Amino acid sequence: MCEVPITRREWLKLAALFTSAAATPLLAQRAARAATEPDAPVRIGYLPITDAAPLLVAHHNGYFDAAGVAAEKPRLLRSWAQLVEAFLSGQVNVVHLLSPMTVWARYGSGVPAKVVAWNHVNGSALTVAPAIDEVRGLGGKTVAVPFWYSIHNVVLQHLLRENGLAPALKRTGNVAANEVNLVVMAPADMPPALATGQIAGYIVAEPFNAAVELMKIGKILRFTGDVWKNHACCVVFMHEQDLNARPQWSQKVVDAIVKAQLWARTHPDETTRLLSKEGAQHYTPHPVQTLSRVLAPSAALDADYRARGAIRHADWREKRIDFQPYPFPSYTEELVRRLKRTAMDGDARFLERLDPARAASELVDARFVRKSIAAVGGLAAFGLPESFTREETIVV
Repeated sequence: MCEVPITRREWLKLAALFTSAAATPLLAQRAARAATEPDAPVRIGYLPITDAAPLLVAHHNGYFDAAGVAAEKPRLLRSWAQLVEAFLSGQVNVVHLLSPMTVWARYGSGVPAKVVAWNHVNGSALTVAPAIDEVRGLGGKTVAVPFWYSIHNVVLQHLLRENGLAPALKRTGNVAANEVNLVVMAPADMPPALATGQIAGYIVAEPFNAAVELMKIGKILRFTGDVWKNHACCVVFMHEQDLNARPQWSQKVVDAIVKAQLWARTHPDETTRLLSKEGAQHYTPHPVQTLSRVLAPSAALDADYRARGAIRHADWREKRIDFQPYPFPSYTEELVRRLKRTAMDGDARFLERLDPARAASELVDARFVRKSIAAVGGLAAFGLPESFTREETIVV
């Protein structure tokens, strides 16, 4: 039997926020704040996951201050619903959001905000119970995702279908042997749910995959970046009014974040300590030991993942998590195409009429990040070819 997860209430709250009825009063609050505080400082909202690293590094290293932009201490929030509510109401003005969530925000509910950069690539994995050795072993079982509109849900459903399994969204009833029941669950709830057998696996951002392996209650079956090469996970989302009314301020904000990404990818050990609970700012509750497996994994650990098939495309030479800011249009287009055929709860009819090319053009504002990238040495500084186009590689 499958049961409704406790966090369904959280999903319903977030779904309500992305309706015009709920979003309109929050956006009115944001407009009022902007009118009374036109020169508001940088107010970052974040969840305590590695996805937030560039925003936190930019604050910790003083990159906003160095650019002449005032910045408050980043505000830690405990759920996507809290983060979205704080952003819509203007309590925070720079956030990291799951890339599919921004599609839903803009086209599902008309939120006037845009993606200004990618925050990181890869950095997620499918983690399963110790007895499961292949994707097919998830048949008849329940797997948790952090949110319906997430790259995790998209990649997981692709993996399932390629292995002859059908995604199912059942709140009650039996799960067939060729089905995998999907439930939304908060990342912090996933490890204990796996340990108690409530779920057979989960797909989520780090460090919740690394943590389970250290606790020896689960193992990583596949890395998402080993299925969709260098996919964006979280992106930087900002209010359209700030981008248009304060372009110089917006440029400096993006400059600081891009500078932080470059520093993070070349200083993995320092980034690990900075983000950890042992760090001076206590940005996250995660210990250095856990974060280091993500940001600075050993060669022996990578070799183990290759040996047991968690990494199958070693020739891609990808990092477990990496940082590069350019929002490639091809990714947004492919994401929209795949969202159209991804099963999810709630009203997703807006996706039926959404043109992928239109989304890539309207959802993203790349004018700032292009300048920021040029200022730090071009895409080559991030280990990429000097081209603002690419082809998406998705191989199981």
